[in-house]
Amino acid sequence: MMNNERSCAVLCSGGLDSAILLAVIAQQWERVFPVYIRCGLLWESVELEYVQQFIQAIQPRYPSIQPLVLLEETVTDLYGKHWSVTGEEVPDAQTPDEAVYLPGRNVLLLAKTLLWCHLHQVHSIALGVLGSNPFPDASAAFFEQLANVVGSAVNDQMQIDLPFGQLHKVEVMHQGRDLPLEWTFSCIRPVGKQHCGRCNKCHERQQAFQAAQLADPTPYASEGSS
Repeated sequence: MMNNERSCAVLCSGGLDSAILLAVIAQQWERVFPVYIRCGLLWESVELEYVQQFIQAIQPRYPSIQPLVLLEETVTDLYGKHWSVTGEEVPDAQTPDEAVYLPGRNVLLLAKTLLWCHLHQVHSIALGVLGSNPFPDASAAFFEQLANVVGSAVNDQMQIDLPFGQLHKVEVMHQGRDLPLEWTFSCIRPVGKQHCGRCNKCHERQQAFQAAQLADPTPYASEGSS
């Protein structure tokens, strides 16, 4: 395998933060590996299409970006009848952030990504976690401990970087103002291939564009959403 000392992996969802992060990291590293992990959640088939479209749109500008790495980490047997699997009682715009918590999500995603990185001699992973993230598996201490545990299991030194860890959403949005954000995806209850416009994550998306004073290019399925 090639020496990837100047390589970084970026854990990608379809969302605004990870998409903007991918472009930021692509300006800093010689090779950047976007990684998407398919877990069997109800929005992923649509989200993955958006991720692929976003990468295709920005690759000419950022040639350091390598082809998308697609990994499988099925959680349907673990989550059972959770809303993220069944689509029932999906958190809407009136619910708090805690309502969209997916148990142990970062443990599952990062364990496999860290092992992929080890096998491909990539020692840094970047995540688009914000300073305002309230979940227990999103603290700097957690990420450091997880990197150390997985690294010790394979006798390697791994690093999880949080470039947006001290930033608010509006600051991240400003960094991505010139990117094709129409190819990002934030919805947890898509209607066809569109954002529903009513779920917790759509509401967060709408607020992000408004706070950053950017035009929202998203076509929402529900009438009257903005």
